[in-house]
Amino acid sequence: MIKTKLLAALMTVSLATPAFADLSGKLVLYTSQPNADAQQTVDAFKAKHPGLEIEWVRDGTSKVMAKLQAEFAAGDPQPDLLLIADTVTMESLKKEGRLLAHEGADVSAYDPAIMDKDRTYFSTKLITTGIVYNTGASMVPASYKDLLKPEAKDSFAMPSPLTSGAATIHMVSVTSHPDLGWAFYEGLAEQGALAQGGNGGVYKAVAGGEKLYGFLVDFMAIRGAAEGAPVAFVFPQEGVSAVTEPVAILKTAKNVEAAKAFVDFLISEEGQALAASQGYLPAHPGVPAPEGFPARDKIKLLNFDPAAALEGDAANKMKFEEIFGG
Repeated sequence: MIKTKLLAALMTVSLATPAFADLSGKLVLYTSQPNADAQQTVDAFKAKHPGLEIEWVRDGTSKVMAKLQAEFAAGDPQPDLLLIADTVTMESLKKEGRLLAHEGADVSAYDPAIMDKDRTYFSTKLITTGIVYNTGASMVPASYKDLLKPEAKDSFAMPSPLTSGAATIHMVSVTSHPDLGWAFYEGLAEQGALAQGGNGGVYKAVAGGEKLYGFLVDFMAIRGAAEGAPVAFVFPQEGVSAVTEPVAILKTAKNVEAAKAFVDFLISEEGQALAASQGYLPAHPGVPAPEGFPARDKIKLLNFDPAAALEGDAANKMKFEEIFGG
């Protein structure tokens, strides 16, 4: 009910906003957002700019990028915009010179650490990874190091960085922490940790009691708990990693002004309130977190450098394979 009211209020504001007559033509978006979220986002933006025709294509980030790379190879990239899971992929596109800077974007309210300093891509939310636990577990972890206690022996699952972008970012963020490092991941392996698949598999294992603890993206655990699943989410004292679902404009965009307006909408307080109504932690520090989350200023983010992560990606994944196997 709360979510429905929030969306209704957002649409009312959007419809009351004067349309910009200069925004017309077609805008093409490639995104990895879930279908329902993508439709809500497009509908809210189109309500502000009814003269636009908006076409969007949705798939997982890896599949979106495979499609786009094929279009690059053919010399015919279709999207004006990308709205995908992670900054490492955006950093790769930036390095290839594929992204158009939006220098006029207002990011003054945001933490500079989550925005590209050259304004070629922009974080739109914080999908954090922390610890999920089954509420029947005897130990409630407060720190990552608690997962190395005897109570967690053979009872821990995590998504593999070899298949999950969020897990890759989490691995890099955690192993870069001075009190954790690769020794922590080696400790998890010694504990008999299961490292395979994606976040969905971890959630099912912990919610079903097959495992008692896991690394998981926040919204899966928080939504599950709200629906009665025997799970709870912990924001560890060292901090959480974050996938920021960045948006970017391609240099080959055919409707640049509309693409810039779409970016501006996503990072505006209105766009961030939409993200919160969808159950995500907004990246804008002034927009309240949705129900089930602590206040934004209570959430500590682990340090993460997307450019360094891109450079060290092959070596990091090789190290992971050495520890856990393929």
